[in-house]
Amino acid sequence: MTINERINSLRSLMIEKNLDAYIIPSTDPHISEYVTPKWQSRSWISGFTGSAGTIVITRDHAGLWTDGRYFLQASEQLSGSEINLHKLGMSGVKDYPDWLASTLPKNSKVGFDSWVFPLNIAQKLKEKFALKGIKINGDHDLIAPIWENRPELPTKEFFDQPIKYAGKSRKEKIDEIREGLKNKGATHTLICTLDDIGWALNIRGYDVDYNPVVISYLLITPDSASLFIDNQKIPSELKSEFENDGITFKPYHDILESIKLCDNDSIFLIDPARTNYKLYDEINRDHIVVLAQNISTDLKARKNEIEISGMRSAMEKDCAGLVEFVYWLENSFGSEEIDELKAMEKLRECRSKQDLFYGESFNTIAGYAGNGAIIHYSANESTNKVIGSDNFFLLDSGGQYFDGTTDITRIFHLGNPSEEEKSDYTLVLKGMIQLTLQKFPENTRGSQLDILARQYLWNEEKNYQHGTGHGVGCFMNVHEGPQNIRTEENPTTLKTGMILSNEPGIYRANKHGVRLENLILVKDYKKSDFGKFLEFETLTLFPFEKKCINKDLLTDLEVNWLNDYHQMVYDRCSELLDDNKREWLKYKCSAL
Repeated sequence: MTINERINSLRSLMIEKNLDAYIIPSTDPHISEYVTPKWQSRSWISGFTGSAGTIVITRDHAGLWTDGRYFLQASEQLSGSEINLHKLGMSGVKDYPDWLASTLPKNSKVGFDSWVFPLNIAQKLKEKFALKGIKINGDHDLIAPIWENRPELPTKEFFDQPIKYAGKSRKEKIDEIREGLKNKGATHTLICTLDDIGWALNIRGYDVDYNPVVISYLLITPDSASLFIDNQKIPSELKSEFENDGITFKPYHDILESIKLCDNDSIFLIDPARTNYKLYDEINRDHIVVLAQNISTDLKARKNEIEISGMRSAMEKDCAGLVEFVYWLENSFGSEEIDELKAMEKLRECRSKQDLFYGESFNTIAGYAGNGAIIHYSANESTNKVIGSDNFFLLDSGGQYFDGTTDITRIFHLGNPSEEEKSDYTLVLKGMIQLTLQKFPENTRGSQLDILARQYLWNEEKNYQHGTGHGVGCFMNVHEGPQNIRTEENPTTLKTGMILSNEPGIYRANKHGVRLENLILVKDYKKSDFGKFLEFETLTLFPFEKKCINKDLLTDLEVNWLNDYHQMVYDRCSELLDDNKREWLKYKCSAL
């Protein structure tokens, strides 16, 4: 079926169910950002493959709501379909709940599948629509009846993340979660999010591309812990080990029935942003519910010393892989044709040679010229460009290693950058450096620091339509909450042990994109009469392209930081390279 035919099939079911609108989110029953193929319903119905966005179908309108990272991508992928792009964040554009509330008449009915709908969003819809006399119903999965040959759930066995990389045993982590529950006045918790489960139980798997997670639910009570998972995925050699740690295995689809069997006086801590509406509805029917962030989420975000050491080691290996790639790129350019797809394949090969390599941490963004201006660009046969010498080549990539996760963006130019290109590059670099250098008091939120990365762009009436920083896991999801650095308010404060990206950018449509990204670690700095202060340590290791820098735009402080950073890159990574690449890195890391 074409996209429009799929929409028409869904509308037929809407009429049959007496629904006036149907909402299709990006998520799965585990409220994941990236989902296994079975739950990629929004992509299937629309053709839009970005990681964030919501489709709403009414009797006479089909719309995609997404943010500035995906405007160009969505415009291209929706072309030829009846789906309209609603650009979130742009002046006059309503988010889909407000749009529905203002569009639908009184007594309308809005449907969705509550298994893949976050509790907090469902609650907001219910409150907003009630004011307009609109009803919601989450009992409708309208995708399953029309999606022929829908993929099955993966069944590959998960594997253990040993304590030498995890830093703490699963028993220690479960005890920490139970202590956190007591502090919140709760006795039970149901954890739906796959990265939280992977962290808590020291398990990793193959169920979602790039994210080493295992599709499951984790129910923790005062005296038990149960992992709900497909039996085929349990390694036989780990069964007794889990049993000794007080963890039992139960069938994945038994989760609803097990909730019903919990004592009626159980007090469940439920994370409204990370629990699907269906499971909350079941828990709320017979039990007391405390709505709060998962205890595991904050524990996971603050890396222990073993994890931090592993992340530093992963950065060194990642640098060695990138050096091999860029050395190849520069020395092969001119003698063979290199396009975006070929570059992605070669980079994957170079990383795969490194010790403890597991896979990529996300689909590489390799964008030459105008493709680099598409913030979450994904090269394919129809968009693939040959890399030339008259524009920027943006490369945003990362690796998963058994001891850590990397995420790095660098800009390359195989010719002579123009003055405009140098200016754009340098303004972005200045913002990155200023954020890196900032000391800040404890209890500071990421939103309070975001301006540091944007200040030089704002002073020239420029900006970028994405956050400055996201949390990063340790051999886990490359996007990890709850911490971030962005203009939107987030009550989470930055704490020691948290790792974030630092990635300002500038994008000129159909021309070029500039984004520079390092990962940074929140560390203790010092105490003063005014309290405790924190600082950032740069974890990512790879040189910046000096020929793209307009040195006149840098302060002495920024030049000194850059030179010190390059010396650190060389000192920590040069021994992993052969003689030719070591000399190449020495040149790239020479003083500006």
